[in-house]
Amino acid sequence: MKSLAELAAIKEKMQNKVIMREGTGDIRVVVGMATCGIAAGARPVLNAFVEGVNEAGLSDKVTVTQTGCIGICQFEPVVEVFEAGKEKTTYVKMTAEKAKEVIEKHLKGGTPISEYTISNV
Repeated sequence: MKSLAELAAIKEKMQNKVIMREGTGDIRVVVGMATCGIAAGARPVLNAFVEGVNEAGLSDKVTVTQTGCIGICQFEPVVEVFEAGKEKTTYVKMTAEKAKEVIEKHLKGGTPISEYTISNV
């Protein structure tokens, strides 16, 4: 880092990620990041949600966060979506590609993708 402008650019880039994880949106996306989840590939899933929600302009509506063990290790990576007034949706065996689809169809479109949920395993 050689200038104040460079520092400001780094701050702005990282602030978007922090805001995504600490926001107060109507929809909360929780990615299981315990050892089992990380070993199964949860880190790229979390990154895909953080970046995808930001790129889709949903940061005022959707909060992306992480948690420890959700308790269904055999189905990792696990993502839970909480929406006010609705039952939570639990997505299992997630990938970064599936996360992009969930952002488009569920978070933007309002329709959960049933074939990725725990009820279809």
